[in-house]
Amino acid sequence: MTNTEIKQLTEKFGDAFYLLDSKQFRQNFLELKSEFTNIYPKFNIAYSYKTNYTPKLCKIVNELGGFAEVVSDMELEIALRIGVEPNNIIWNGPFKNAKKVEQLLIMGGTVNIDSAYEIDLIAEIAKKYPQSKLNIGIRCNFDINDGILSRFGFDIESDDFYRAISIFNEYKNLYLIGMQCHFSTRKLESWKFRVTGMLNLIDKLGIVPEHIDLGGGLFGKMPDSLKVQFDSEIPTFKQYAEAVAPVFAEHFKNTETKPLLLIEPGSALVGDCMNFAAKVVNIKTVRGKAIATLLGSIYNIHPTLNKKNSPIEIYPMGENQKKYNDLDFGGFTCIESDFLYRHYNGKLAKGDMVLFGNVGSYSVVLKPPFILPNFPIIDISEGKLEIIKKGETFDDIFRTFVF
Repeated sequence: MTNTEIKQLTEKFGDAFYLLDSKQFRQNFLELKSEFTNIYPKFNIAYSYKTNYTPKLCKIVNELGGFAEVVSDMELEIALRIGVEPNNIIWNGPFKNAKKVEQLLIMGGTVNIDSAYEIDLIAEIAKKYPQSKLNIGIRCNFDINDGILSRFGFDIESDDFYRAISIFNEYKNLYLIGMQCHFSTRKLESWKFRVTGMLNLIDKLGIVPEHIDLGGGLFGKMPDSLKVQFDSEIPTFKQYAEAVAPVFAEHFKNTETKPLLLIEPGSALVGDCMNFAAKVVNIKTVRGKAIATLLGSIYNIHPTLNKKNSPIEIYPMGENQKKYNDLDFGGFTCIESDFLYRHYNGKLAKGDMVLFGNVGSYSVVLKPPFILPNFPIIDISEGKLEIIKKGETFDDIFRTFVF
């Protein structure tokens, strides 16, 4: 981006906005899929809607033949509205709207049950539609040696897990289409434990489902300035593929019908596909500490409140830039801890624009309507300016309240 381009965008959209790079998103999807299919051809990606459910991104996944991984009836509605075929929708998550679950199953979608209460829910639907084939998966929870006790899925040593397995014998219209696991640990080593854990489980059960889903939790692309803030190496897409796909290829090399290998990335695909631009509205010194206030917030770029500094670029648009050491970028909110970036060293002036990179993950979907409405999203990556989301207004937020 040039200063002129940023200035033109501010004149049209105001002093804070998101920039979407849909071209990069498309490239990430194709690259990740290619790395896996080169080793194990029967592979696909189910994009995690919750990470960033911007409809244009979800449409791109659908156009490229990917699946929709949803965790709520709201996300299910997004998938249906953009034209995703129901058989390409997978519903995960610890809570599910019973009526919408029924709707998706009757349409041919897949519901992965997460806990015991869903067994009874699925049984009721099976009894209600005895002539319909209902696609059910089971979320599995086991130790992957990451030191974290995940709360998702059935403990595979529990009575509830075997009760979930047995329901398929009780209701012949239920089809065990898949086995799934999900762990938040993104380290490469954890993926090796995922794949061996799932393959050991299906061998133990004597079941080869239509698909085996290893969930999400992959690192995406990032500059070195961001990589060094993590406590582990950041794997490439190729390294993830080489940790998982050969194990599948070897395990099923003599099997006539091979299962589909699925993964559910979110951040890995969208993290580097969005930037956030915000104007410097003030610079002050408090007891020797330089603090710049921006028309933006930590909730715009890191609503999970992680402490990492995103990569930044400064666009000089103000007057009289000065050199600062150890300056912090503060947000517009009245929360004491609202800092977008710590320990900046460089030139800055009131009126400059600051561009924060790698903010595509969770930013626009988790940002609360706190103090100010959220800002617009613009895509200029494909040679034309496209408004992806209008800036929110007072009425957008308060129309559901009663005055």
